[in-house]
Amino acid sequence: MTRKSIHTRLLIQNYQACLQFYRDILGFDVTWDDDDYASFQDGDICLAIFKRELMSEAIGTENMISDAKSQDKFGLIFEVSNVDDAYHQLKEKGVQFITIPKDYKVWGIRAAHFRDPDGNLIEINSRLLDS
Repeated sequence: MTRKSIHTRLLIQNYQACLQFYRDILGFDVTWDDDDYASFQDGDICLAIFKRELMSEAIGTENMISDAKSQDKFGLIFEVSNVDDAYHQLKEKGVQFITIPKDYKVWGIRAAHFRDPDGNLIEINSRLLDS
């Protein structure tokens, strides 16, 4: 079997807020939007959002608990050229960060973290230069 990753799809509850966030705050180009499903493109990054309840209906899980507090199960990770610059640009657009830019020397990156309107964890990072 040959595999090709075509995009990451977030199953979200607040469609309009997430659409506006990824389009207006993070600056992704919208390639499709039909009020239930949207796809975005930014260079090689392909991302989509889909209403969580519609996906649960499609796979037969609509009777399961849809929103429970727990540890994060995934994160969207975006490499940027300069974490500090991106951090300040996003803060100016109203993004509330969970962490400020910090060096994670063990990982070899500088990173900061925030959430989208649906609570999905997002990390922006850049590689640390060898000192």
